[in-house]
Amino acid sequence: MTNDSATQDRIFAALTDSVGHPGVKRIDTHAASVFLDGPRALKIKRAVRFPFLDYSTLEKRKLACEEEIRINQPLAPQIYHGVVAITEEPDGSLKVNGSGRPVEYAVDMSRFDESRTLDHLAKAGPLDANLALATADAIAASHVAARPADGKAWASSIPGLIAKNSDGLQMGNHLKAEEIERLAGASHAMLMRLQPLLEDRGRRGFVRRCHGDLHLANIVSIGDRPVLFDAIEFDPDIATVDVLYDLAFTLMDLLHHDQPVAANVVLNQYLATTAPENLDALSALPLFMSIRAAIRAQVTLARLARPGADRAGIVRDARRYFDLALALIHPPAPRLIAVGGLSGTGKSVLARALAPDVAPQPGAVVLRSDVIRKQLFRVAHIDRLPPSTYRPEVTARVYEVLLQRARQVLAQGHSAIVDAVFARESERDELAALARECNVPLRGLFLIADLATRQARIGSRRGDASDATQEVAAQQEHYNIGHVGWASIDASGTQEQTLRSGRDAISEGK
Repeated sequence: MTNDSATQDRIFAALTDSVGHPGVKRIDTHAASVFLDGPRALKIKRAVRFPFLDYSTLEKRKLACEEEIRINQPLAPQIYHGVVAITEEPDGSLKVNGSGRPVEYAVDMSRFDESRTLDHLAKAGPLDANLALATADAIAASHVAARPADGKAWASSIPGLIAKNSDGLQMGNHLKAEEIERLAGASHAMLMRLQPLLEDRGRRGFVRRCHGDLHLANIVSIGDRPVLFDAIEFDPDIATVDVLYDLAFTLMDLLHHDQPVAANVVLNQYLATTAPENLDALSALPLFMSIRAAIRAQVTLARLARPGADRAGIVRDARRYFDLALALIHPPAPRLIAVGGLSGTGKSVLARALAPDVAPQPGAVVLRSDVIRKQLFRVAHIDRLPPSTYRPEVTARVYEVLLQRARQVLAQGHSAIVDAVFARESERDELAALARECNVPLRGLFLIADLATRQARIGSRRGDASDATQEVAAQQEHYNIGHVGWASIDASGTQEQTLRSGRDAISEGK
């Protein structure tokens, strides 16, 4: 045993002493030990050295603690406070932040409710939609704050990630070698097709020093707001990635935890609030999510080495991650779905509800005309626009952008749901032409409800992107819609009834 290890054994014994620290809880990982003591948490780097990190000396552990604060405090100031010394006093006793000689350093943190991390919440049932929206916003904000980095280095590192996954997945022969090889082959083939795109995104600033480890256990709900914590501090290269690769970890883990609706909400909210150029990189999501799933599979298998491990449960969970990695790397062909209808028929509610069901995972990108109009005028989605912004030439521009973005999404091999009134035959014809151009099937749904129902729904709206009023709904009764040619959906009932009809209609159109 090294001197550092012996000293840490003394410190760990002191921090768990039942007299000085009654009720303390210790959590060990491969690289750190965390001591939960009342409202406080102390995280000590263990005196270990791995190929990917080196905490073998006191000075290196101190620097690692300082780096953890530097990286994580901006993301979670309510959790991360600073670095404290653990000192040996003249009488030989050990104190946290004492006046004696520092013999170890710790990250000083506030304790939070561990049952409120997103992995625990996901196991308890469907995640709240507002929490999913806020999670996307938190991730997007972290990417805005992250500093751009060398995109060329990131792109050149991806073959190594695939190779490391293949090596790690062979651990203990729990997975078939031919399946591992098939995953690696498909991953390398997809990477070859994506290489020019990834290099271009690197040149354009989409490679940044990100969180790096955004699985659900590293996101916690505090006061019903998601907080990102435990970002990678020990190796900036691991965390210097394309922002969509950072996002992909959260999306993949939501899918693994049987949260397809939340995964789709996070994807759509992130795309709606970040650079439109991210639509041009959706083709990278299958590879990014698959790599992340494979990483989690091998990390899960590594837990088999822990004493008293639930071997059957660990292998089963690793297998689920691996199966997800295989499924993600082979995305099905995209589809184009349109949801039309007069104001108040529930188009946007239906579009959002259908999106998680539309492959490839994590569901279709929803493109809403009301949101695009607000973006064109550079106002928040819930801000109201004046009547002048609804002139025919402005509406024509909105539909032009709507089709342009649908073209971007489909060109990336991803499905799109376009949500707009589509009252004009020419608007529907242009969408059909786009589907033919992109060689994808189009399934159009046209929602119908009586005026009283539509006006009642419009009157109950709060915080919605639509500017439609009850007067607008009455005026729309005089529209000459013409021959629609789409599936007609009775939207006068409950949302659940409309959703069932919508699902049946798009299934028939497969």
